[in-house]
Amino acid sequence: MDNQSEFIDHLSELRKRLVYIIIWFFITLCAGLYESPNILLFIKNQPAAVNIEWNVFSMTDGLFIYMKCAFLVSILFTLPLALYHIWAFVKPGLTEKEAKGTLTFVPASFLLFLLGVCFSYFMVFPSMVSFMTKINSSIGAVETYGIDRYFSFMFSVIFPIGVAFEMPVVVLFLTKVGLLDPVKFKKSRKYAYLAMVIVGSSISPPDFVSHLSVTVPLILLFELSLIISFWYSKKMKRSSTDTTTQEVQGNV
Repeated sequence: MDNQSEFIDHLSELRKRLVYIIIWFFITLCAGLYESPNILLFIKNQPAAVNIEWNVFSMTDGLFIYMKCAFLVSILFTLPLALYHIWAFVKPGLTEKEAKGTLTFVPASFLLFLLGVCFSYFMVFPSMVSFMTKINSSIGAVETYGIDRYFSFMFSVIFPIGVAFEMPVVVLFLTKVGLLDPVKFKKSRKYAYLAMVIVGSSISPPDFVSHLSVTVPLILLFELSLIISFWYSKKMKRSSTDTTTQEVQGNV
């Protein structure tokens, strides 16, 4: 009976937190709908789009882009709240030390994602657009871009890199919970490099500069993640040694 009551309490707690997230999602969606024209104009005035005419090939293209923009704004600003409520939901099952340590993952993961999005949009994406434009010009093609194709291409570049910037936080979390061994992680370096080269080449134009602009940051993120994993592993070993020493001294 107690287990059933506890299970019902957990479901009630989960439902309450989901309601908070959904309400905040719709509030930010309304804000996104209001600000979408300004956001789209800001994107249109950036170097990657200022010389490109956005065309619509159906009556609904403009509306769909407008709604997608509002939806993405809502997702972006709902993400940190959702991460916090996930942490708050599992907090009762954590020790006080674990709860304090894992809370820092919420703002860190959100900030790293924003950093990745900004880096990819202001650094990587313009170089890709420039390369594509030069290729089209070299073969005498007339550039006529549909607005939906432009944004699909932009999102396919920006979001994978934004997610890739989460690597240090993910690695630290896996090391913290004991699912990742930094020594074994280091031994997988050559395979990780190969994977990052493949990923970098698949989301960047085939020119050398664009390829490096994607692959090099991914490799640096991997090395940073490796350093963080070793640092935390050594910190935990020192903490465990100190605790054991104190227990031995206390018994003596």
